[in-house]
Amino acid sequence: MAGYQLSVCAEMVFLELPFIARVERIHALGFGVEIWNWANKDIDALVATGARFTSMTGYLNGNLTDDDEIAELLHSAETSLAIADRLNCPSLNLHGTGLDAHGQAVRPVEVVTGEMWLKAADTLRHVAALGEQAGRVFTLENLNLAVDHPGTPFARAADTLALVEAVNSPALKMNLDLYHAQIGEGNLIELIRRCGPAIGEIQVADVPGRMQPGTGEINYRAIARALEQVGYCGVVALEGWAEGDSETALAQFRDHFTL
Repeated sequence: MAGYQLSVCAEMVFLELPFIARVERIHALGFGVEIWNWANKDIDALVATGARFTSMTGYLNGNLTDDDEIAELLHSAETSLAIADRLNCPSLNLHGTGLDAHGQAVRPVEVVTGEMWLKAADTLRHVAALGEQAGRVFTLENLNLAVDHPGTPFARAADTLALVEAVNSPALKMNLDLYHAQIGEGNLIELIRRCGPAIGEIQVADVPGRMQPGTGEINYRAIARALEQVGYCGVVALEGWAEGDSETALAQFRDHFTL
């Protein structure tokens, strides 16, 4: 029996249902629940579902590299921690820069300079300190530039790993998104082995199409075995659309990660 836990992003499945009903349905099927922007959610209603929330957005504004934006990000992270406390959510997600409602970089970057790397690492040290105080973990997610998130700095898994290792805090880990990594880098099993203890969460969807495992080119059964071999005990979350009906898609996700 694998040591990891399975979770599902409520933003992308059961789209025919109101959001709270999606959360209830995912919970009823035995999965943890993940959400994106908490600011447009009824937090009391989410709490009332009794769902186990595993990840949520850890910021609403700002970025890692511009002074005025850094202040906004840190304030936003503090506010997010208060919501995480209400939801008893252990992980709060970050990206290399602020994303708009369509997942596009608010301030696209063509060249990431050395000064930007130093600023980002310093900002993430402050973020990690907030997480340590609150007993929560911030996770830095890799994204792909070619299909979904052009112009995002620090987008590759290699970039997020470098920043997480530079900060070296138990309150800052990687959200290793294998859908994005397959598009941007590939060699997924070796990537998992390299990242090892830096991983705070694994997110999955197949390529192409960003749908459940078994709909594309990624061998997620081999991924599941690799996670077991490295002793991964965190969350594996489906952050993808459903090909066909959502309940069947979630069953397919569970099947690919059941050893």
